[in-house]
Amino acid sequence: MAQKRADMIAETRGKLIKAARDAFAAKGYAESSMDDFTAQAGLTRGALYHHFGDKKGLLQAVIAQIDGEMMERLSVIIEEASTTWGGFIDESIAYIKMSLEPEIQRILFLDGPAVLGDPSQWPSQNACIRSTQRSIQRLIDEGTIRVVDTEATARLIMGALLGASLWIAHAEDPQTASEKAVESFRALASGLLL
Repeated sequence: MAQKRADMIAETRGKLIKAARDAFAAKGYAESSMDDFTAQAGLTRGALYHHFGDKKGLLQAVIAQIDGEMMERLSVIIEEASTTWGGFIDESIAYIKMSLEPEIQRILFLDGPAVLGDPSQWPSQNACIRSTQRSIQRLIDEGTIRVVDTEATARLIMGALLGASLWIAHAEDPQTASEKAVESFRALASGLLL
C-alpha cells in the first residue's frame, strides 16, 4: 500500500515536472502558466500546489532535474577520458558548451537566475564544487598540477564556468562567446600545470 502511494506521488510529480519543463523550454518561465502545466499533465492546480508550493517551486524542481542530467553527462566525460587532466578539461569545456543548448540556456542560465537569484547560491552548486574539488585533489596527487587549496580553486573554477555560461546565454552571438570562453578557460587552466 505504501509503495503504491509512493509510486503515485512520484508519477504525479513526474508529470508536473515534465509539463513545466516543456513549457519553460518552449515559452520561458514568464509566459508559462500553471494552467499550461496542469492541463498537459492532466492534473489539478491543487496537485501542483501540494507538490511544489507554486510555479517557482516547480521551476526549482525542473532545474534540479536538468542539473542532475548535466552532472550525469559530465560524469561520463570524466570516466571516458584517458587522463585525469583530459577529463577535467573536457568536463569543464562540456559545461561551457551546454549553455548553448536551448533548453539549458533558457531554463538554467536565463530564467533560473531571473526567478531564483544568484545560481552560485543554488544547492546544486555545492555538488559541482565538491566534484571539482575531488578532481583537483586527484590532479595534485598524480603530480599533474601544482599544490593549491582545493576548495578555493574549485570555487574559482566553478565561478569562471558559471560566469562564462551566463555570459554565453545572454550574448548577442552565443556561439562566438562560447568559443572565446573555451579558449580562455584552456589558457587559465594551463596555469595550474606543473
